[in-house]
Amino acid sequence: MNGNDATRPAGTLIPVDAAPTRVATGATWSEGPLWLPDLGLLRWSDIPGDRILELDPVTGRSGVHRTGVEYTNGRTLDRDGSVIQCSHGRRAVERERDGIVTVLVDRWEGGRFNSPNDVVVASDGAIWFTDPPYGIVQPDEGHPGEREYGANYVFRFDQVTGDVRPVVLDVEEPNGLAFSPDERLLYVSDTSAALREDGSGNHHITVHEVFPDNTVSEGRVFAVIEDGLSDGFRVDEAGRVWSSAGAAIQVFDPTGELLLTVPVPERVGNLCFGGPDGTDLFIAASTSIYHLPTLTRDAVAGRSAA
Repeated sequence: MNGNDATRPAGTLIPVDAAPTRVATGATWSEGPLWLPDLGLLRWSDIPGDRILELDPVTGRSGVHRTGVEYTNGRTLDRDGSVIQCSHGRRAVERERDGIVTVLVDRWEGGRFNSPNDVVVASDGAIWFTDPPYGIVQPDEGHPGEREYGANYVFRFDQVTGDVRPVVLDVEEPNGLAFSPDERLLYVSDTSAALREDGSGNHHITVHEVFPDNTVSEGRVFAVIEDGLSDGFRVDEAGRVWSSAGAAIQVFDPTGELLLTVPVPERVGNLCFGGPDGTDLFIAASTSIYHLPTLTRDAVAGRSAA
């Protein structure tokens, strides 16, 4: 059934008989995929390789964008088209524009962040990002260090005022994040089970209500990833959550019902929508990038078109 859930007719989320196709390989651990519409390229991180890679889906050519990048992870587009990305090594959120990288924010109340992991830009221009400890506890993904503020939070950074403050404090190890199409909900994955050999810890996505003053509610469990982790995910224009799930991707409707499971030949780290019309799903999985055609687009594309 190519991963289609039996309760969901084939062809409503992906074309009938669609399956992931490998379009690039050669990474150590692929993460942080982002479609660059102005260039027609996919950019992603090889975190242990300490480099940023790019793929031209038209020609099939992939190559190195930059090396010695201080273990970048997740990335997104700012409203001006520049790239906002997370740096494990610099323990910072940074901007890359025209090949020049500048640190935007790297500390809160005098203490450095742990290792910013994933990032989104809200429609008001504020940057929201997760800050788990993986870059300071995993030698191949950053530099050994201490949690200087003693926790793992989701932060909001106001690019205009410079204000930075924690907004989600009740997720043990926040990892991926995304807004609902109307930005009234924030989804955050908790991957605290990632480094625990005894199998304890969390492997679920929480959902939080976002209030007009940019505070958020306590989270409730939205969906549990039974096999693997929700390392990274995206929300589509209909409010469905497309998540990594071990060696697969899973799609949940806005109520948390599982709609679709698509097996992938390698363990999935993250994914993004892209391509000429935004309906191509690019899957960053272990050493490779896979492509899956879909029948939807990212929620951000939907907001832009509204």
